[in-house]
Amino acid sequence: MEVAILIVHVLLAVVLIGFIMIQQGKGADAGASFGGGGASQTVFGSSGSGNFLSRTTAILAAGLFVTSFALAVYAKQQANSISDAGIPVVEQVEHQTLPEFEATIVPTDSDVPVTE
Repeated sequence: MEVAILIVHVLLAVVLIGFIMIQQGKGADAGASFGGGGASQTVFGSSGSGNFLSRTTAILAAGLFVTSFALAVYAKQQANSISDAGIPVVEQVEHQTLPEFEATIVPTDSDVPVTE
């Protein structure tokens, strides 16, 4: 189930990126009013391309949110099932003090001062 949701999620993301890339910005509408845009020659009619792309982008974005949420819920269920599986949890141990040792310094050859 997770793999199917993940595949749909990736496909929605790629298609959403494509739809966003083919949309024209708001500044492109000014050029279309002077006859340079060719808006009446589009496949969607003189007013349809903006509405079609905007609506489709919104639907794809909603689908992406739904699949993201579904993947998050599935990941949480997986995490809960791992913690319920009896895997030991690391517990915090109280602070233990080590016994103190008396250190004695043993002189070595390097500790002897050199006189010339």
